[in-house]
Amino acid sequence: MNITIHLPAVLRTYSGSTAKISLVADSVRAALEEIERLHPSLYRSVCDDTGAIRRHVNLFVNCAEVRDRQGLETALVPGDVVTILPAVSGV
Repeated sequence: MNITIHLPAVLRTYSGSTAKISLVADSVRAALEEIERLHPSLYRSVCDDTGAIRRHVNLFVNCAEVRDRQGLETALVPGDVVTILPAVSGV
């Protein structure tokens, strides 16, 4: 199942400067495992040592936040877009 991972500019340094990664995965967990294999630095920016999504990182499948769905077990189908968004704050 081909899905697309969209990365904001702040994370592109960990993916060889690419804004999109195309990969095969049937769940968010499988997508993250593939990211770990292909781009370990990117994976460490998204997940902690236990494999959980870091608190300050939000993952969306299409327009739905995975924490509002089945978390890492959220199913993916061909054509889905996973967007990784680190939290942004400032003064």
